[in-house]
Amino acid sequence: MSGSRTQAGDRLARIREQTPLVHSITNYVVMNFTANVLLAMGASPVMAHAGEEVEEMTSLAGALVLNIGTLSAAWIGSMHKAGEKAAECKIPIVLDPVGSGATAYRTKTARELLEQRRITLIRGNASEILSLRGEDSQTKGVDSLHSVEEAVESAELLAGELGVALAITGPVDLVTDGRRTLRILNGHPLMGRITGTGCAATVISAAFLAPDAEPVEAAASALAFFGLAGERAGENASAPGSFQVALIDELYRITPEELAAGVRIEEA
Repeated sequence: MSGSRTQAGDRLARIREQTPLVHSITNYVVMNFTANVLLAMGASPVMAHAGEEVEEMTSLAGALVLNIGTLSAAWIGSMHKAGEKAAECKIPIVLDPVGSGATAYRTKTARELLEQRRITLIRGNASEILSLRGEDSQTKGVDSLHSVEEAVESAELLAGELGVALAITGPVDLVTDGRRTLRILNGHPLMGRITGTGCAATVISAAFLAPDAEPVEAAASALAFFGLAGERAGENASAPGSFQVALIDELYRITPEELAAGVRIEEA
């Protein structure tokens, strides 16, 4: 798909020219890692959770991330405030339903955010996506018990019903809006052996949405970029610790031209 390759490179170039601010209401586990991921790729991170400032901070952002990995009542309130402000300012919102399906609290929170806020893109693993449709799905903590292929039909139906794009990540990634479905073949097995790669995929997707809010192509470009960085990191790292460092380095090193040459996206 030569068009997707060119667009991916162009989107990365725009990110580095514009340095979009990505506001993440996210979880304690990944804050440092995802902030470094955004900085390395050329975007700018901010993570403001206080209800007293969350609307003001959102109004300054190019994209908003709502990540339910470490929930509290106060943070949920801030997510709703930020989501309302983002809709008012026409800022794209990416929802990461971490662990949805594992507990009733997480599932309820994810569904309420999806129903009550103008979500642009949901990025999750297969089990998390299935849980949003209310199907018989459980997750093992925040890990997926289902394959991407098992969730394809449900994802396409859910995307069509809600008018939202979905990105399902796994060994092969998938992005759909219910009408068009793309598979992203870039990636490396060690990406599943370090904490926070799913959350990193979410913030990278948000960064790619900031200059171009076309969600299917933007999310596919983002996941191809992240997967390519994983492939290149895996060439020089043989274990998770060194891989994580190399991954951040590759997010910094990949040029728009290299991304355009390395993208592996296909129509499903």
